[in-house]
Amino acid sequence: MTEENESEVIRLSETDPQFKYELSKNSEIENLMLCMQCGTCTADCPVARFSGTYRPLKMLRMALLGMKSDVLSADELWLCASCYTCTDRCPRGVEFASVLRVLRNIAVGEGYIPDGFKELGLNVLETGYAYEISDSRMRKRENAGLPPLPKSNSKSIARLAKLVGFLKQVKKREGGK
Repeated sequence: MTEENESEVIRLSETDPQFKYELSKNSEIENLMLCMQCGTCTADCPVARFSGTYRPLKMLRMALLGMKSDVLSADELWLCASCYTCTDRCPRGVEFASVLRVLRNIAVGEGYIPDGFKELGLNVLETGYAYEISDSRMRKRENAGLPPLPKSNSKSIARLAKLVGFLKQVKKREGGK
């Protein structure tokens, strides 16, 4: 076996055979085990068309095989555009976009948050906006006669972040989980 193929080996001792059953208890995705692995989800996915790595079927297969830590830590999990093309075209009616949303929520709960999303979240906490808006951008708005941007309520945002556990999850991920 070549080193290149070694990464594709699935070690049963590292899988969670109950994971697919845990997932299917969620009423939004209870039909995920109806997937017949036809590949329509990947063939019709606009993101897969332009990505060298994102394959919706691969993500679903990993979940069904119990590769919990692999699927939850996969960068590809976050590439879905939530356009629901996969769901609309699935011959078995698998709510694939919902499966990915559920997997993302589980990933965040276990501390897997990609740096880019973490940065966006922290920007929202600090400024009320997903992206930092520079002073030069604000001057351009003013020069164009546009009204100033609304001020955010950072106290409300901070309370919400605490309530949903966002800060705890960010710290968990930074702590090396």
